[in-house]
Amino acid sequence: MALIEIRGLRRYYVMGDTVVRALDGVNLTIEQGEFLCLMGPSGSGKSTLLNMLGGLDKPTDGSIVVAGHRLSELDENGLALYRQHEVGFVFQSYNLIPTFTAAQNVEFPLVFTGVSPEERRHRAGNLLTELGLGDRLHHHPTEMSGGQQQRVAVARSLINQPHILLGDEPTGNLDSKTGAEILNLFVRLNRTGQTLIIVTHDPRVAEYGTRTIHMLDGRIVEDVENAQTNPDPELSPTEESLS
Repeated sequence: MALIEIRGLRRYYVMGDTVVRALDGVNLTIEQGEFLCLMGPSGSGKSTLLNMLGGLDKPTDGSIVVAGHRLSELDENGLALYRQHEVGFVFQSYNLIPTFTAAQNVEFPLVFTGVSPEERRHRAGNLLTELGLGDRLHHHPTEMSGGQQQRVAVARSLINQPHILLGDEPTGNLDSKTGAEILNLFVRLNRTGQTLIIVTHDPRVAEYGTRTIHMLDGRIVEDVENAQTNPDPELSPTEESLS
């Protein structure tokens, strides 16, 4: 069974006398372990689709089934639990809490799951060490580079061991070298079985994925299998360290 099944997905917004068809009949199947890149111009529907997959918005029509969860049938509490356990988010602007250390930012999602403080610190420390930030556990975001902050954000997104990692332009605020490091980290995660879905406008970013979906006017216009021609294994932690 596929990890994600999307059928006839529509999301319409009314703006004055105009109906905006942000998603206009999307059908998509995503298997466990894919690294999918969503591409398209501004207004194509890619971010709306990502929000739908993250349980942040509800469809006007159609269905999304993720890991057995039919999202349209979940109430607000159900969607909150879905976001807590099934998906992790990585944003362009990192969205770290500035008064928290790296370790505190990473362990924060566990506060709501009943995990003890000792276990939270242990898991966060181990995950940050695996991502090459063992010497930054007690640093605040302002004491870290952009790439280090994004690694903290990735660690935070993984702390609950989600089925899916969602990224909205996760390298958009990074220079090309640091962006490549984050993308190679995503490749390493993907090779351990992690499913990733990334929104990007940059075709160079899409080269890191296993599959690229091109969207236009709320519809999928092209679905391409990739060869992952760009990854440089020297730029990120070893695959074994993330398994």
